[in-house]
Parts: sequence; structure tokens; C-alpha cells
Amino acid sequence: MLSFGIIIFAVNKAIDYYSFITIEKQMMEKADLSELSFREVLAQHRSSSGEPQTKEIVRLALEKLKASGKEVRIYDSSKQLLGLAVNGIIINDGKPHIFEKNIEKALSGSYAYTVTDDHLLYFATPIQNQFYENAYVYEFVEDISYFYAIMDQIRYVLFAGAGGFIVLITLASLWIARNTTKPIKVLLDATQSFSKQEFRRVHLNRKDELGMLAEGLDQMGQQLHNYIQYQKQFVSNVSHELKTPLSAIRGFSQYLYEGENENEELQKIYAHLLQESDRLTRLINELLLLSRFDKTGSSELEVEKTEMNALIQQVATNMEAKAKEKEISITVKQVDGEPSDENLTKVYANVNPMLISHAIANLMDNAIKYSGRHSKIEVQMEHTSSEVIVKIGDQGIGIAGDELERVQERFYRAKNASTANGSGLGLSICKEIVERFNGYIDVESELGQGTTVTIVLPRA
Repeated sequence: MLSFGIIIFAVNKAIDYYSFITIEKQMMEKADLSELSFREVLAQHRSSSGEPQTKEIVRLALEKLKASGKEVRIYDSSKQLLGLAVNGIIINDGKPHIFEKNIEKALSGSYAYTVTDDHLLYFATPIQNQFYENAYVYEFVEDISYFYAIMDQIRYVLFAGAGGFIVLITLASLWIARNTTKPIKVLLDATQSFSKQEFRRVHLNRKDELGMLAEGLDQMGQQLHNYIQYQKQFVSNVSHELKTPLSAIRGFSQYLYEGENENEELQKIYAHLLQESDRLTRLINELLLLSRFDKTGSSELEVEKTEMNALIQQVATNMEAKAKEKEISITVKQVDGEPSDENLTKVYANVNPMLISHAIANLMDNAIKYSGRHSKIEVQMEHTSSEVIVKIGDQGIGIAGDELERVQERFYRAKNASTANGSGLGLSICKEIVERFNGYIDVESELGQGTTVTIVLPRA
């Protein structure tokens, strides 16, 4: 608002300035013509006869110039008023208001003018005698009210036009913004959906560059969708086809391992075959689980209001046997609060209990696999008014900082993960499960110091 006021003030000043330049030129031209008339009178009465001659010159000059302004005045070099005419009538004993500074400036050889509050302009110009001395000052008075009226009309037209222009520009800007930002928003929404592997048609009824971009984005989305679906179907088919022969291989390996009691080398080979068969079986089961996730929408999963403290305690109890093999202790810190049955604070989330149990167990299993003997694993339960937070921290080998962003990708394994068997699918499966219930997973780690994986779920 302040800046707008400053603009108006500046425009007003500019109008006044350039308008007065115009009227000043007009007054100077008028003064020059009056000076010529006055000098003609002087030329006709050149004499050194003194005051009577001066009075005659003034009289003749007034007769000739009395109609040149609302008032016409003639002064001598001592700033004395010699003659006065008002509205074309010579006044002998008039006592008008005199602007002495105007007269002084004119006697110094310059034009001078003053504008009063009632819009009267007093314009003074010097008149030289035959000796080129400023012997007289000729001053005329103009009523320039018309000029201010014109300026007011100009201001009105300018500001009305500017207001209309601003309104027009604003409407045009809104129209352009709407017709530009709306399709851009559609394209941004599409790219965000694509990043989540949610492919949908993108169409803009436009013939410009945005329309071409939308068409290209739509084609890319369709190609990516087809490629990902083909990839997922391929993985699913291969996993199903491998499951039966792998079961046979494991069965034969088990049979050979249990039947070999004489040759220790063969028994080691059969044990290795059995171990690798189990690893491949786990990998295929994980692939099949991911395949089911890819084919099943979140709305098709069975969801129930689940008490998270009890679920975490149950998973930790189930994992204790595996932890004891490496002499690792698992500590569960439950939510603080008013105790209820079984000393648990009831904190609920809308999830599928089996899948969430699988995700938490998988994270605990990773903590056990990548931790050394005699270390500790801490499972901590927290909550806010809107979220349930589960933290699983270990004292294991940790993950390098530049790999943290990739460990949740399918089949990605950290560089130091070779210390334990794995497929690189465990954390990505946990991520898929948690995201199906509108949650997310965060990983914090430091090499040699351990890893903390946090599951955040909406609270029921």
C-alpha cells in the first residue's frame, strides 16, 4: 500500500513538472512578444527629458499591453510600481500585492514567476533601454485555473486508465497463470505418481509444448508400467517354476546328508547343498511374497486394529532362541504410561498382524545376523498422538553413509554385508509391508557402531 502511494505521488509530481514546463514556455513566448511591444514604445520616445517622458512611456506601454493579461504592471529599476492595468483598464492609484523577489530576479536579467494558491501566475521579464540596461520590469498576471482543471482531467484519465490497465493485466495474469500452472501441476502430479510406480494416463488437450510434454510423459508411463509388470510377472513365474524342483533338491540333499555316516568330506558337501537349498528356498519365498504385494492392492489386505506392544513382545520372544545361538540379548522397552492388563500400555495401529510381525521379525533377524557375539539388541516402542514408532537398534557392523539411501532397494546389499547370508530382499520387503499400511521406514547407521531401523505407522 505504501509503495502504491509513492507511485501515485511520483506520477503527480511528474505531471506537474512536465506540464509546468509547457506553460512556462508559453509564458516566455508571451513575455517575449510583450517585450518587443514595450521596446517599440521605447524606440519611439528615446529622450533624456526625465520623469515626464518616463510617465508617457509607461502610459503608452500600458495602452498597448493592457489586454495582455489579467493584470499588467510596469516597474522601474528601483522596484517602484510605475503603472497598473486590471482587466484591460488602467488604474492610477492601485496598490496590488507585489512579489519583490520576482522583480529582483527580473532586474538581474532573468525571467521570474510565482504561482499563488488561487492559481494566479505572476510572470516578470526585464526590459532593457538603449544602453542595454534593465531599466524596467514588465509583469503580467495570468489566471491558470484552466490549466489545473486540465491537469485534473489528465490525472483522472491517467489513473482511470492505469486502474483499468492494472485490472486487465491482473485478469490476464490470472488467466495465463491458470492455463499455465494447472497443466504443470498435472504433469508434476503425474511424475510423483510415476515415482511411486502408480502409472496413470496423462492427457492435456493442448497443442503447445506442454501438450507435447504430457504426451511424451504418458508414453513413458505406459512403457514403464508394461516393463515393470513384465518384470514382476517374470519373477513370479520363475519363482513358482523353481519352487517344485528346489523342494526336490532339498529333499534329496537332506536324504544324502542324513544317510552319509562314513565319509566326512561327502557329509560336508551334502550339508553345504542342504544349506544352499535352504537359502534358495528363502529367496524364492521372499520373491513370491513380493510378487503377491505387487498384485494385491492395499485395500485387499486384511487389516485389523492391533495392539502393538503385545505384538512386538511376541516377535521378540520368538527371536530369542536364534539370538541365544550368538549369545545376543534382546531387550524390549515398552511404552511408558498407565499400566493396564499385563502391564502394557495399549497402543493400537490398523495393520495386518501377520505381515507386520514378519517385518519386525525380519529386522530383528538382520540385527542378529550382522551383530557380533555377546552384543545387545534393543527394541524400543514409542508413540505420539498420531503415530506408533518402533525402533530396533543393534551394535553390529553398521552401514556406510553413502549406502543408506539404497539399502531399502530390492536385491541391494551393502558392501560389508558378506559377513552373513542374505538375498538383499529383507529390508525391501519390510518397506513394502510398512508402506502398505501408510507408514515408512527410516535407517540410521554408522560403520562399526551399529544400526537403528525405525518403523513409523499411523496410530489407530
